[in-house]
Amino acid sequence: MDAIFLKKTNSEDPDFHLLVVLLDKDLEVRNGAEQSFFAQFNKIDKIRHVVLAYVNNKPVGCGAFKEFDANTVEIKRMFVKGENRGRGIAAAILKDLELWAFSLNYTGCILETGKRQHEAIGLYQKSGYHVIPNYGQYENVESSICMLKVVTQSRTADEK
Repeated sequence: MDAIFLKKTNSEDPDFHLLVVLLDKDLEVRNGAEQSFFAQFNKIDKIRHVVLAYVNNKPVGCGAFKEFDANTVEIKRMFVKGENRGRGIAAAILKDLELWAFSLNYTGCILETGKRQHEAIGLYQKSGYHVIPNYGQYENVESSICMLKVVTQSRTADEK
């Protein structure tokens, strides 16, 4: 298996833009007409924390976070190209985002995903996220699932 390289960057990175275009196309297929509602919450112009994954120097995945409140970040724009799925790339991106957020003194991560995104739900559950009531703009959206992961002082050494 080819090595996976992770890079920290921001939303100005052209590889992030390329991957977001592919993510949005994937979401249009999954969400159909509902996607226009979600698109308004997925602007990337002000995201300062992005992780990109590369295989053979080609961008294959991305994820980002932005501040939600003083203690919590919101995980955004998680995506791995179809042909690269099932290799642990999304889990590696998510872990890197969490560690980055925690290094900045945030203690929790929240996110929204769609009920049709079974792979994403499984990834988040395996990564320690649990379902919470839908927050903010997703409060009354039946197709959304919101999740939270809180890190306490009792993190194990490999989580730090």
